[in-house]
Amino acid sequence: EFILVGFKSHPGSQVLLSVLFSTMYFVTVVGNICMILIIRMDPNLHSPMYFFLENLSTLDICYSSVITPRAALAFLLGRRSISYVGCASQMFFFSLFGTTEAFFLAVMAYDRFTAVCNPLLYQVIMSRRLCVLMVVGSYLSGCINCTIQTGFTFSLSFCGHREINHFFCEVAAVIHTSCSNTLVNELVMLAVCGPIIVGTALVVFVSYGYIIATIIQMPSAEGRHKAFSTCSSHMVTICLFFGTVFFMYAQPGAASSPSKSNIISIFYTVVIPMLNPFIYTLRNRQVKGALKKQFKRKGFFK
Repeated sequence: EFILVGFKSHPGSQVLLSVLFSTMYFVTVVGNICMILIIRMDPNLHSPMYFFLENLSTLDICYSSVITPRAALAFLLGRRSISYVGCASQMFFFSLFGTTEAFFLAVMAYDRFTAVCNPLLYQVIMSRRLCVLMVVGSYLSGCINCTIQTGFTFSLSFCGHREINHFFCEVAAVIHTSCSNTLVNELVMLAVCGPIIVGTALVVFVSYGYIIATIIQMPSAEGRHKAFSTCSSHMVTICLFFGTVFFMYAQPGAASSPSKSNIISIFYTVVIPMLNPFIYTLRNRQVKGALKKQFKRKGFFK
């Protein structure tokens, strides 16, 4: 059994943290479910871009559900213990969904690159088969990483007082509680997570670099403004995700300072899944049009 001691403070702060986490989780679930329903109900949104967004919304619900509800309950009730099996399961699914999210962001960036830079070939390149393969490949990559990380971490010995300086079973924080030599684990984490984070980030930033270069050449000032507005909002969440994840997993010594990771982890585990529906879809004209259409059908608008 492990004890999660992240964000340990006086009872008033714990209640506030519980309310904050519960609220963010509620917004995450409702926002992402709404996006899935909108995309499924409107035939105009049955395109590769929205296929990826629908899968991203499903992923974000799962991603947030692995961590946020349990953390909120622990803050409220003060029960911070988690079983050995429970900790291993949480780490496995957190690594699975977190890694898959990184690949999803890369896939979606490539999709936008193809749509903006090769519009005439877009439907040919982004076929239904390729889209499905990209989603399946993202999950398979996540599965490989989470199996490696969880397997190596729980092959260590844990003795004495098992206090994890975190609010969930994060890889580096659990490694820090071991009484074994953790050098191999730290090297494995760097060797596996580093290329995944750097590789997916490169795909994202190179794709958006080409997109921005294409936008600059647009003759219409209004078109440039709208495109830049959309891209800038996407880049905010992308930089937030890859910046925090890089700090946690893709630099030497990341596992040696788990006390720094509590606040940083909130961004990529709680905040980003909550923001994605707003940044990727509710700022989108097609989605707004689909929303209005559904409201009209229900009699809210005339």
